[in-house]
Amino acid sequence: MPLGTLDRAPPPFFRQGPSALTKLAVCGALAFFLMVADARFKIMQPLRMVLATVLYPVQWLALQPVHLVQGGSEYFYSLNSAQRSKDEAFKRLGLQSLKANQVEQLTLENERLRKLLDLRLRLQTTGIAAQVLYDAADPYSRKLVIDKGLVDKVRPGSPVLDERGVLGQVTRVYPLVSEVTLITDRDHAIPVLNTRTGARGVAFGDTTTHADALELRYMAANADAIVGDLLTTSGVDGVYPPGLPVARIEKVDRRVDAIFARIYCVPAALVSGASHVLVLEPLSEQVPPRPLPEPPALVRNKRGELLKP
Repeated sequence: MPLGTLDRAPPPFFRQGPSALTKLAVCGALAFFLMVADARFKIMQPLRMVLATVLYPVQWLALQPVHLVQGGSEYFYSLNSAQRSKDEAFKRLGLQSLKANQVEQLTLENERLRKLLDLRLRLQTTGIAAQVLYDAADPYSRKLVIDKGLVDKVRPGSPVLDERGVLGQVTRVYPLVSEVTLITDRDHAIPVLNTRTGARGVAFGDTTTHADALELRYMAANADAIVGDLLTTSGVDGVYPPGLPVARIEKVDRRVDAIFARIYCVPAALVSGASHVLVLEPLSEQVPPRPLPEPPALVRNKRGELLKP
């Protein structure tokens, strides 16, 4: 190759352009111009919109792991919170159910006490309000225990009533409690009066038909007694005041070969579920004592001497 054909210009690697300070000044001026122009004329707004649109999928993909972690933590927190809320709701529901049952029970007791108070006001005898503590442990008798005794001046033989009628009679009295024999006890008898016919009879406790029943015994086979007749106390026994509801006739069994009819009755009182009762003073205590006989008159003879009666 001839020497005249060689390129004597320096290679590009060794070429020198503007200095770095010049480039900095130019770029700074350009940046300042763009900032002023964008602030005054909004010339970069379309470019921003284009860049935001292009970069949105990248931003969405970059944020997904963060959203996944936050959503998982919120899910478990919400699940625990919902479980706690459910437990609290069940507890509140249980308390409200208990309160509702107590309200129903208190309403029932209040209604019974009101009826018992009305019955007490209608009676001419004095009475003591008592509460049933428990049933007697003897399975072969129908007895219960009340919370009044000798301290409250309860006497043996006192009639015991509930808001519906005659419940029984006090048979044993202790200092603080008393034992009441129910009218459905097999050893208990009470004189009764049929309010429809005026016929008197004696009702005995009977457990042959069902647990709480009475039997009107020693009534003639042709006696006028029908189902539904109300039996009340007759007052001839000196224990129960007259006119207190005792039972209603449930069944009348008349047999040709029998002298007496079998008359089964249902007690008017709530003998299996009484909670508050009224203990009356026995009718015999209200009868005034028999007056003392008057002393014989003094007799004198003709001489003025007293003669012996």
